[in-house]
Amino acid sequence: MPSGPASVPGARRHPHAEPHRSHRGGWLRAAVLGANDGVVSTAAIIVGVAGSGAAPAEVRTAGIAGLVAGAMSMAVGEYVSVASQRDAELADLRIEAAALEEHPGAELDELSDIWQDRGLDAELAAEVARQLTDADALAAHARDELGLTEEGRPRPLQAAVTSALAFTLGSLLPLVAYLVAPDSGRSAYVVGTALVTLAILGALGATLGGGDRIRATGRVAIGGALAMAVTMAIGELTGAAVG
Repeated sequence: MPSGPASVPGARRHPHAEPHRSHRGGWLRAAVLGANDGVVSTAAIIVGVAGSGAAPAEVRTAGIAGLVAGAMSMAVGEYVSVASQRDAELADLRIEAAALEEHPGAELDELSDIWQDRGLDAELAAEVARQLTDADALAAHARDELGLTEEGRPRPLQAAVTSALAFTLGSLLPLVAYLVAPDSGRSAYVVGTALVTLAILGALGATLGGGDRIRATGRVAIGGALAMAVTMAIGELTGAAVG
């Protein structure tokens, strides 16, 4: 993967560089998704199984099984998804490298056209394209034509580990809430813990990503509440049907 502009020889960091957050996209997405899924799915499993009338030991076993299975599923799913994205980007880079080798003049014109479309006049665009090509032609086309940068490079292992760890930590909260809650009202403790955790995760994710905290908090809390309500209702219906 070619490096981004910050790694070009001679490039200097601006002393007043803005604190952009888009470079956090890969791990932040995996962490937030993993933690949210861990809280929602494990809490839903617990209240669903408890709603069916299962014994506390059976509910606990189901919660632990959901934690382990979910963490492994998230890790594998994230790895496969991000690895597929990485493979597609590498394929595009191979195509671009071959085009630069076989048709350097046409690729130079293409790069010049890109800069003209961004507002430069034809002469300046041609000079910019020439200098970028002389410095690193593949990096220039990867960035300006394909939109690929080092900061946005897919990292399958990072996504997998982050997602699995986040899922595990998220799952532990409703599971622990069930284990320490009094015998009466255990499901209520689980739901309350899950909703508070989801609200905190929504606000945290929005803060790290620079988004609207209120909107993010409401989005994850409402979604989690719906998931738990549906699962609890199905558990109660199942318990009534087979009981």
